[in-house]
Amino acid sequence: MTATDPWHAALADLLSRSHRLPPDELSAAVNAALRPVGVSAVVYLVDAEQYDLRPLPEPGRPLPEPLSIDASLAGHAFTHVEVHASHGPPPRLWVPVVDGTDRLGLLEVVPPPGADLTDGALQDGCRLIAGLVGHLVASKSPYGDVLHRARRSRPMDVSAELLWQLLPPLTFATPDAAISAILEPCYEVGGDAFDYSLDAGTVKLAILDGVGHGLPAVLTTSVALAALRAARRGGADLGATARAVDAAIAAQWQDARFVTAVLAEFDTGTGQLRYLNAGHPPPLVLRRGRAVRALSGGRRLPLGLPDDRLDTASVRLEPGDRLLLHTDGVVEARDPAGDLFGLARLADLAERHIAAGLPSPETLRRLSHAVAAHQGGPLRDDATLLLVEWNRAAASRAEP
Repeated sequence: MTATDPWHAALADLLSRSHRLPPDELSAAVNAALRPVGVSAVVYLVDAEQYDLRPLPEPGRPLPEPLSIDASLAGHAFTHVEVHASHGPPPRLWVPVVDGTDRLGLLEVVPPPGADLTDGALQDGCRLIAGLVGHLVASKSPYGDVLHRARRSRPMDVSAELLWQLLPPLTFATPDAAISAILEPCYEVGGDAFDYSLDAGTVKLAILDGVGHGLPAVLTTSVALAALRAARRGGADLGATARAVDAAIAAQWQDARFVTAVLAEFDTGTGQLRYLNAGHPPPLVLRRGRAVRALSGGRRLPLGLPDDRLDTASVRLEPGDRLLLHTDGVVEARDPAGDLFGLARLADLAERHIAAGLPSPETLRRLSHAVAAHQGGPLRDDATLLLVEWNRAAASRAEP
């Protein structure tokens, strides 16, 4: 493409419109920018539970039906983060919408009659627009409610509304590593949470599970999450971070509240992983598609309970390794007969999805839905998964 290419002009037009764009006018702005190219589009956003792609409303246009992620060509484009063509009628392209590498939805593009859907310039132009749409969805969401409503199949309770505002994006990738997370249930959460950051080649991770259920558990976890971020951003090491969370919880409540957690630091240059386990299920190391060990070191009492132990554990990972962290709601989910989902089932399914070459967020989506299917009804406890892939190929699969 050249600087005078009509797709670049459309991109520049949409960017110009975006500076004072209300969230509820995003879809209309996309189509206004695309009109000179002879293209129309519908923006679909993935719902909170990641079962359907839900259309973003546009004034004056009928609202299409949601699309199933597991039973549509559009869903295949979303799960594999790839552009797919549908020959209609009408012919169209399904283009992933991502913010960085965080999967947000799809752009359904209907090109002019007779257009070649395999044309590289057409597909590249659609990727350009979809990329900007992803950034706009992420940046405009705090300023209105329409983008949030579009991603929900029903209202959220107070605890879920609070927690989702505190969590980082579900997926982030660098050239060397990909980090993905998922949390279920979406609309009535308990005390699960996750966090990550990356600075100077070090990934800092946390997965937490506050004692109890509902809003009291989320409040405890929220204090823990804020305390660990404050300590981490102040330069504290793992032990000092854990102590900071202990102090923050103890300062707010006198009823022995606590949070189980794994705190970890991973050096993407050397493969060195340091971790601390505060009463939480041990993380799994997956190597060449197989679960090779559970990380059972670095133990201390849950955060919020006094514990003088400051020992951390250390292990060196190999290039290509994956680290899978989870809360107890995953392995302790029971089917109607009372059988646990279990660690062996979790490891087996993770191995299968990894062998299929799925992007890391799709691996977690399928694992999470397998837990829900095993229980056969609403989850009685949060089930949270956090996956780190130290793998250049895995990182590249997270982007279109």
